[in-house]
Amino acid sequence: MAETKRETDTMRETESTKKLSLIQVPFGLGTGRPGSEAAPESMLQAGLLRQLRKTDFVVASESNIEGGMDAGAPADENRRGAAKHLPVVLETGRRVAAEVAGAAGRGELPLVLGGDRSVTIGVLAGLAAAGKRAGVIYFDAHAGLNTEAASPTGGIGSMALAAALGLAKPDARDFADGLDGPAIDKRRVVLIGVRDVEPEERALIRAEGIEVFTMHEVDRMGIEAVIRRAVAIAGEGTDGIHVSFSADCLDPLEAPGVALQVPGGLTYREAHFACELLAETGHVASIDVVEVNPLLDESRRTSRLAVGLIASLLGKRIL
Repeated sequence: MAETKRETDTMRETESTKKLSLIQVPFGLGTGRPGSEAAPESMLQAGLLRQLRKTDFVVASESNIEGGMDAGAPADENRRGAAKHLPVVLETGRRVAAEVAGAAGRGELPLVLGGDRSVTIGVLAGLAAAGKRAGVIYFDAHAGLNTEAASPTGGIGSMALAAALGLAKPDARDFADGLDGPAIDKRRVVLIGVRDVEPEERALIRAEGIEVFTMHEVDRMGIEAVIRRAVAIAGEGTDGIHVSFSADCLDPLEAPGVALQVPGGLTYREAHFACELLAETGHVASIDVVEVNPLLDESRRTSRLAVGLIASLLGKRIL
């Protein structure tokens, strides 16, 4: 008689101590275009669970955090310097932080499927609330270092890293109780794949000494050297590395399903090799994948690519 899925999962769980918590966050109000709220379901439809079964991880817990509804933008959200949809972003982010903190406290690897980039703030706040000192490797075409005053759009997703570092309002303390400072240490943060930076972000990067490997550095150094340097920075003195992966770090020719395409990003093989190298370190302790936009995708190309990258991060190998 064929084994049921539950029996198979139970057998695998007894064979492995590697457990993950699958946290879906279908939320898209932190960005300027609709669609990213459909990403978790699209990644599941693209074969995520099947790919997870090809790794050493078992899904120990699951949750689905439905984003709250926005009652309509207040009048002052229309002015420059206003954070849009702030109440609902905070409500959703606090629920994300609670789920991530719970998973980390149980010794499970949080795998968070966003949603837009604002989801990352809740993830990093949750890790900090669980007492985790996380180094962060942040793949993105954009720096995520806008502040409320400087943001050209008011989208909180564009402020995600600044918020986690305590350099913008709202900051991580608004997303999780008990935090008395930034969710992450700026000395243990590395950005990779950046190629679209606002002038204010550039000034902040220089002032704060944040490590950034733009696509220029990737081209010049090669992705292997970039990843090895990033691991050395993000892994020093931390409890593990959080990999925060925005689909727009990839070249639009590889991943068309993103809200804001920026030419010249990581290729398919560069991205997979980067994830394989990170998996080999054994230091990946948590993951979030954001900014997949199925409404702008082509036959789930971007969702399938994101699923493959998740599997590579979790240690899936060719042989």
